[in-house]
Amino acid sequence: MQANDITRERLRRLAGLRAGDDAKVLSLFVNLDPREFATAAARSTEVRSLLDRAARLIRELAGVSHAAQTSLRADVERIDAELGRGGLDAKGAHGLAVFASSAINLFEVLKLSEPVDHDPVIADAPFIEPLSAIGPPERWCALLVNRRVARLFCGPGAALEEVELIEDELRRRHDQGGWSQANYQRSIDKDAADHVKRSAEVTFARLKDALPAGILVGAPQELINDFERELHPYLRERLAGRLDIDVEHSTVDEVNRAAAKHIEQANRAKQDAALARLAEEFGAGSGRAASGLDEVLAALEQQRVETLLVDAGFEAEDAIERALAQSADVHVLRDRPELASHGHIAAILRF
Repeated sequence: MQANDITRERLRRLAGLRAGDDAKVLSLFVNLDPREFATAAARSTEVRSLLDRAARLIRELAGVSHAAQTSLRADVERIDAELGRGGLDAKGAHGLAVFASSAINLFEVLKLSEPVDHDPVIADAPFIEPLSAIGPPERWCALLVNRRVARLFCGPGAALEEVELIEDELRRRHDQGGWSQANYQRSIDKDAADHVKRSAEVTFARLKDALPAGILVGAPQELINDFERELHPYLRERLAGRLDIDVEHSTVDEVNRAAAKHIEQANRAKQDAALARLAEEFGAGSGRAASGLDEVLAALEQQRVETLLVDAGFEAEDAIERALAQSADVHVLRDRPELASHGHIAAILRF
């Protein structure tokens, strides 16, 4: 299961950090692509190479105080102790982002779902652009239900984990005494209906305080419509697809593989909607859209940006940081030509 420690709150907090006078922040990105670094030895070599590059960058750094240089060297030593000599916990990660500045008591290691290949960066603030390009995964849930068992899986993106198991025994034949077969079948059907209703109630109780971005349902064909009707309206409005999967025996990995395509489609649909709205605002001449880096930065200065759209690979670190700090939605687009005519960056404005 791929790990991704990026959250919107974490990005906003990192975006708002500044090292201050006589201090700098060291940002490192460790590539842990399993196709290249499948063994512990290979990962250790990669970390060692990255630390050597960071140390060389510090030695060659000009225009900083002795105190800042001393702090940066201490940061390299700590990273070496935590990731190098201390061992590297790479479970589920295809990359790591490390932000260190002993001067402001900052040391943060984030697991990433995608590999990052970037030189070390020394700046006044954490260099978060690669994290913004990966993006924070939204929380999703999958509900698997049959006539006696319900399983709830939740997690960031397609990294779901089983968080709830609901089991209800159906009435057994010997409990019915002299009942007719018809009465017995009605009893069984009522037990199943009660289980479906209880499963929906337990699910809402579990999710109501932190509603997911989307919900996927897997159930036998004869049951799925009844179950979806039993869901609370807040959950029904988040239904995003159905899973054709074994309810009781599917593994977590099988659930994630089944959910992944639906989540990818939903994310694509959100990008489509943002791009369509951008085109609509420009077409209407409403003044509620900005095109190009200069216009976007001006709108960010005025805190007018509602949604920022940036092509992956476009150098827009300052714009992304400001947008996140203002709680704007950020979409980093890959393989989408729509932003080319806007200089690879545009924004939908609040006013």
